Amino acid sequence: MNYWLIKSEPEEFSIDDLKNAPGKKEHWDGIRNYQARNFIRDDMQKGDLAFFYHSNCKTPGIVGICEVVSDAYPDHTQFDSNSRYYDAGSPADDPRWLMRDVKYRRKTKRLISLTELKEKAGKLEGLALIRRGNRLSIMPVSKAHWDYILSQE
Repeated sequence: MNYWLIKSEPEEFSIDDLKNAPGKKEHWDGIRNYQARNFIRDDMQKGDLAFFYHSNCKTPGIVGICEVVSDAYPDHTQFDSNSRYYDAGSPADDPRWLMRDVKYRRKTKRLISLTELKEKAGKLEGLALIRRGNRLSIMPVSKAHWDYILSQE
C-alpha cells in the first residue's frame, strides 16, 4: 500500500463535499502538473490511502482521510472547452491528463495544520509538503510519516 497527500481548496471541494457525495466517492480531476499526473498514472493504486488536505485557506492542513478506489482514467475536463482545466492540445486518443476516484474514509479527529507539521520538521524530515517551494497537489507520504501524523490527531 502507498500513502498520499492530496490537496484541495475547501471553497472548490472540501472534505465535507467528499463525505456528502453520492457513495461518499468522487473523481479527483483538474491535475495539470506532470509530476502529479505521473503519480496518478504510475504509482497510485486502488486501496491506497491519502490525507485530504485543505489548502489556500485561513488554516491549511490535514482534515481527513480518503481511499483511492479506481484505476487511472482520462480526466474529462481536459476535453471540455468550458472548463478551466481545458487542454486543447490533449489528444482524445492519447489523453494527457488522468484522474482517479477517491472515497471518503473519515475526518481526522482535529485539523493538523501546516504550521504544526512544519514545527515537527525533525520528525517529518523529507515530507514533501513541508519542503520549501513544493506546490504539488498530490504527493507521496512515507509509511513512517503517515503513522507519525496520525499519532498527532
